[in-house]
Amino acid sequence: MPEGDIVHTLYVEMKNKHNTMNSASSAKTYIKMQGQILEDDDCACFLVEAIAKKSQNIKWTTKVDGKNVQHRLIRRVSMDQFYAMITGEDDAFYKMCMVLPEVIHSVVNEANGILVPHDTVMDELRRVAEVYAGQSEDLAMAMAVYMLGFNTYMGFENSIGLQQGDGNDRMLKRIYEYSKKVQ
Repeated sequence: MPEGDIVHTLYVEMKNKHNTMNSASSAKTYIKMQGQILEDDDCACFLVEAIAKKSQNIKWTTKVDGKNVQHRLIRRVSMDQFYAMITGEDDAFYKMCMVLPEVIHSVVNEANGILVPHDTVMDELRRVAEVYAGQSEDLAMAMAVYMLGFNTYMGFENSIGLQQGDGNDRMLKRIYEYSKKVQ
């Protein structure tokens, strides 16, 4: 654990996105985690967010009964930090994401008869994917999608010269400026 604590069991509540819980749900989840720590003093509890605002592994601070609460063993963790912790590799999530285009391509090629309608979002993503010229089309498209949600995650921040701490707005602006130049 970041503060030097060692635990042998992790309990995880996984959410798709950082803003998917209202305050009542947040409080209920936090209380459940507090209860788990009271039952098992050799554990930590994580709220893991697949798409967090940024790469993080922080104490989870929330409101319960109108009071701010936090505990060193109850944490908010982005997916990249979670993968790093459980695998021991800082860029494990990035590596997994880099394999996904091949897997998706394989699955789609095996699914005969699937019709995909024309989608203007795909056209826009193709323009953004031109940032990754020199990569396979599948990887370039995947990177265009990944950078929308994971641009601060470990491994991704260096893919087009980003510095740690570049915000989503700045990143998106850079991608869109580039895509307009190549149109």
